[in-house]
Amino acid sequence: MKKFFFLIVLLALGLDSSAAQPAKRKVLYSGNPILPEFHADPEIMFSHLTNRFYIYSTTDGAAGWGGYYFTAFSSPDLVEWKHEGIVLDLATDQVPWSSGNAWAPAIMERRQADGSYIYYLYYSGHDVKKNRKSIGVAMSDKPTGPFYDLGTPLIDKRPESLNGGQQIDVDVFNDPVTDENYIYWGNGYMAAAKLNVDMVSIDTTTITVLTPEGGTLEDYRYREAPYVFYRKGIYYFLWSVDDTGSPNYHVAYGTARSPMGPIVVARQPVILQQDPDNEIYGTAHNSIIQVPGKDEWYIVYHRINKNYIDKQRGPGYHRQVCIDRLEFNPDGTIRPVTPTQRGISPVEPKLPKKR
Repeated sequence: MKKFFFLIVLLALGLDSSAAQPAKRKVLYSGNPILPEFHADPEIMFSHLTNRFYIYSTTDGAAGWGGYYFTAFSSPDLVEWKHEGIVLDLATDQVPWSSGNAWAPAIMERRQADGSYIYYLYYSGHDVKKNRKSIGVAMSDKPTGPFYDLGTPLIDKRPESLNGGQQIDVDVFNDPVTDENYIYWGNGYMAAAKLNVDMVSIDTTTITVLTPEGGTLEDYRYREAPYVFYRKGIYYFLWSVDDTGSPNYHVAYGTARSPMGPIVVARQPVILQQDPDNEIYGTAHNSIIQVPGKDEWYIVYHRINKNYIDKQRGPGYHRQVCIDRLEFNPDGTIRPVTPTQRGISPVEPKLPKKR
């Protein structure tokens, strides 16, 4: 009877077994890399359906960049990440036209008239019939999938005016000024076009070659990985320079007054590059995220694991995803980013109150 009475008192005071558990330690910094194992070509998005951030990436670690599926990770604060599993597998009948080389995804969230959301995942894959790289698109009603492929490539050839390059490294952009959507792609060239309203076809009459001219491998010579975002009246175009297996792989940028260019290369174009003193190499193929409701920006990119920088060990096959702060000067130019080992502090989106 006394034991029973004592138990009642404990429950009344809320002194159950969970009260004795230590409080969870608050994470102060993300650390770099932010994802486990090897991932590359990160694409980041904030979902208004779940109020979480998502990263989609190339699965790395296989010789010859031979990954064949895409995974997703989610986070409430850009610091603590949860593995959400495989969202699209090119080695299955999910993607009938491609057998692998699942590279460089891009994601777009679109709110429908009924308040629901559709997610469009754009990506590069190896086109079995044409034996070349092409760009596909898959759809889902959730950011974690499952995604359902269109069934045929969206883009399977280079612009007619060009003689070389590959159809890889896709980016998609919603212009907040007009609510029109655009697609960018290309290794060896940068091409752009308007997406049609259905989001799974392009207006071929708008295809434009935007490749920045000139430059060297030390500054801004375009290689691949176009990325576009908008801030305070300026359209920013970012791209990667040199080869993805090179320690010198880095990010350059220019600006425009339209999502279709022309691009004016910045006077100081290099904004992210290697830091050999801290064993940081191959910092490029980025995406950008704005914390909702704030003028607070971050760059997500990959770097080569320092243990695989030797060419005999397959550089470019062992890349890892990192994040650092992106800041601007008063005139809108981008300040050079210092790649860090520490990463960033947790962020808190400023979301509109639900009615």
